[in-house]
Amino acid sequence: MKSNKLIANLYLTNWFFCLLGISSAFFVVSFFFEFLFFYAQLFVALVFAYLFVDILILHASKSRIDAKRDLKEQLNLGEDNLVRLELTNNYNIPVHLMVKDELPYQFQIRDFERHLVVQTGETKEIKYHLHPVKRGEYTFGSLNVFIGTFLRMAQRRVRYSQDFSAKVYPSVRLMREFELKVFTNSNLSQGVKKVRVAGNAQEFEQIKPYVKGDDFRKINWKATSRKSELMVNQYQDERSQSVYSLIDKSRTMKMPFDGMTLLDHSINSSLVISNIALRKDDKIGLMTFSDKLGVHIKADKLGGQLRKILENLYRQKTRYNEANFEMLYYGVRQHIKGRSLLFLYSNFESVYAMERALPMLRKIAKLHLLVVIFFENTGLVEKANKRAENIDGIYVQTIAQKAVIEKQTIAAELKKYGINTILTTPEKLNVDTINKYLELKSRGLI
Repeated sequence: MKSNKLIANLYLTNWFFCLLGISSAFFVVSFFFEFLFFYAQLFVALVFAYLFVDILILHASKSRIDAKRDLKEQLNLGEDNLVRLELTNNYNIPVHLMVKDELPYQFQIRDFERHLVVQTGETKEIKYHLHPVKRGEYTFGSLNVFIGTFLRMAQRRVRYSQDFSAKVYPSVRLMREFELKVFTNSNLSQGVKKVRVAGNAQEFEQIKPYVKGDDFRKINWKATSRKSELMVNQYQDERSQSVYSLIDKSRTMKMPFDGMTLLDHSINSSLVISNIALRKDDKIGLMTFSDKLGVHIKADKLGGQLRKILENLYRQKTRYNEANFEMLYYGVRQHIKGRSLLFLYSNFESVYAMERALPMLRKIAKLHLLVVIFFENTGLVEKANKRAENIDGIYVQTIAQKAVIEKQTIAAELKKYGINTILTTPEKLNVDTINKYLELKSRGLI
């Protein structure tokens, strides 16, 4: 980004006002000692002379400071994103700079300030990182540079109009990192990485006339009766399966962890698993829901599919309603044709909440290979494992242990009905999801 309009202002420094205060004290003392009056006048004259010289150096010269901000237009959610400030001194003397950058309001940083000394003709960089925890558009304001000389009497503020908007997307860096781990034989924390040979399953291609050697079990009797000759179904090896991410946007996904909501952690994970599945030659799709169906992207593996999913994930927001799993079931019936692998990101806080969703989950599991992903409350796990030191501690520990056991009960109940389940923490979400996907591939279930 280039520097645009410059707005310059003059500021007197604290050092100048300090010297002015000393001058005033000098005059007060001179009322009692008249011989000091001349020295007080001389001191004041020197202070203002230095001030005049300082202002002259800062403003009379055509030289200036060149400053610009450099960052990507696309920032990664939940990651440290690098921002570079580049400053060049075109003055004939070294200058002292104080840099204040106007950061987006989402970071709530109002005191960003850096100090540095830049020699004549020298270019220096200031590097810092921003850690966005919400998706959306982030607007950067102006870059303010306060320039001072060795006299330190005045500062010239130059405001560089660097208005710029960056979009915070689900973490692409995280996606590439896990892709590298999977495809370069790097170890994940658990799981297997066997890949089933493609072609074990078959999908319908066409109906053709029977020729000697065709499998008689594939004769299509309806087509035979219409054509008055033997017709057979021809199949081709199925080379890819459909993998969908189903993301719950209801109020339970608003719960925060490490500054991000469970929805944002789920969105990051769905992008990671979609990329891995695409690299494994599978088709990828997306569906979101809450009290009603949200976005639906049909599974495909054409170029641009991942970008399409990324753009739609960027726009997803939490809805403050209960999740409607019946609506999800009808959405799956209507939009997802053919047996697919479904990763359902949700969160059940009680057995009762799971039992309400269970009938619909069982129906979905009959049609597709369903994996339900929900989250442990790490805060409660810590309290459950913490040694109690008093009656209040015992009470808190008991309640926490009950909540932890309830989560484990939910997972056991889902598994009882043949539903694949991942009970995980947000920090282990990506690893656990990838390992489950690779496990199902190795077992030939998809």
